Amino acid sequence: MNDTRLKLMEAIARRRTVTARYNGNDMRLAPHLMFERHGALFVSALNMSKNWRSDDERRLGQFKLDGLAATELEEEEFDPLPSFEPVAPGSDDTLLLAV
Repeated sequence: MNDTRLKLMEAIARRRTVTARYNGNDMRLAPHLMFERHGALFVSALNMSKNWRSDDERRLGQFKLDGLAATELEEEEFDPLPSFEPVAPGSDDTLLLAV
């Protein structure tokens, strides 16, 4: 099991934020669930670094674990989005872990 996967699993289980680099961008993420799609691992997370126009606009993005680098577990806790449902995003996806 790789380090990124372990850190994200702990973040989901403990509702803690992570910092990571994705496609060259530094982000602060609130990971809500981990799932498998076609043999690859993904995390659905709120990008807390993004400037949302309103709280109602906030939504989860999907990030491939292989694309995440320099992942660090933070002390900051988060509350899941009010609209969050712990289900895999696609019908062929397999849910592994959710808050």
